[in-house]
Amino acid sequence: MKWSLRLGSYAGIGVYLHWTFALLIGWIFMMHLNAGQTVVQALAGVGFVVVLFACILLHEFGHALTARRYGVKTRDITLLPIGGVARLERIPEKPMQEFWVAIAGPAVNVVIAAILFIVILSLDRANQLLQVEWFQGRFLVQLMWVNLLIVVFNLLPAFPMDGGRVLRALLSARIGRHRATMVAANIGQGMAILFGIIGFFHNPFLIFIAIFVYLGAQGEAAHVEMQTALKGLKVKDAMMTRFRTLAAGDPLDRALAELLAGSQQDFPVVEDGRVQGVLFRNDLVKALTDGRSQARVGEVVADGCHPVEVTDDLTRTLEVMRANQCATTPVLDGGRIVGLLTLENVGELVMVHAAMEESHARGH
Repeated sequence: MKWSLRLGSYAGIGVYLHWTFALLIGWIFMMHLNAGQTVVQALAGVGFVVVLFACILLHEFGHALTARRYGVKTRDITLLPIGGVARLERIPEKPMQEFWVAIAGPAVNVVIAAILFIVILSLDRANQLLQVEWFQGRFLVQLMWVNLLIVVFNLLPAFPMDGGRVLRALLSARIGRHRATMVAANIGQGMAILFGIIGFFHNPFLIFIAIFVYLGAQGEAAHVEMQTALKGLKVKDAMMTRFRTLAAGDPLDRALAELLAGSQQDFPVVEDGRVQGVLFRNDLVKALTDGRSQARVGEVVADGCHPVEVTDDLTRTLEVMRANQCATTPVLDGGRIVGLLTLENVGELVMVHAAMEESHARGH
């Protein structure tokens, strides 16, 4: 994620801290000072938040390591002021696999709370624990209660939160993944609106969570809609067959002329019949902005987007393209370039599929 500080990695998974986390730390510190507490007490409050987010990090590793058992890799984990985000390469499509991946995070917090409970009992008598009020008392007691709150909050059926994913997994076994996603997404967006209303009157922090949940549910629904539309299709079913190519020795002026002459934005670079890479519009514009108008295409071409075959699975190919941040990739057939696969073209294919499905549903 952009604007994030890398903290390290564990089990091959990078851990990042988003810059906005500094705002949270500053806000917590000032909140304690404004409440009349000393600097030491304010630092203790910041320390509690840091330890709490360590628990949240373990929560995200619960998801990531469980997903790994089912062959799903995790790109990275990023800590944000609203919590943690583990970016899985994909969500397991088998309902029970998704169920266990979703439940693993809250299960970690249950284990943490249980360990804290045992530690507290070993330090104090049980009656002292029962006399503690919410969000008051000593460090370990407070941390235990907050971990339990994390469990309860995450298991609310607000898709795409953990509880929403559990709901989808259970529904998928009965009504299929597509319909289950639509139901879970609608419930999630409804709960997001409820979070927003409560946050407006009581806690503004809930408004940020509401936005995250609403947009997340919307994005997940669109993703599954796309998967349904593209299921069983090959790359050849979505590729552009009318395109222009450039040679590595062509001047950027020619690339600019091709860009302005048509609707094609990215150009495969071919030399001696072999694809050398792709000249992306943004790279071309940046080179011109830097005063490199006399440069050759080969000096600007990007080689990170590897060609795919016409017979490759379309859904899997799109996952790889997104992981490599490739908006366009060349398509080969027998080593010869025969088309371009673009995210924009795939989006149009999904849009046409949705229109046809709607027309069919109306009986046209």
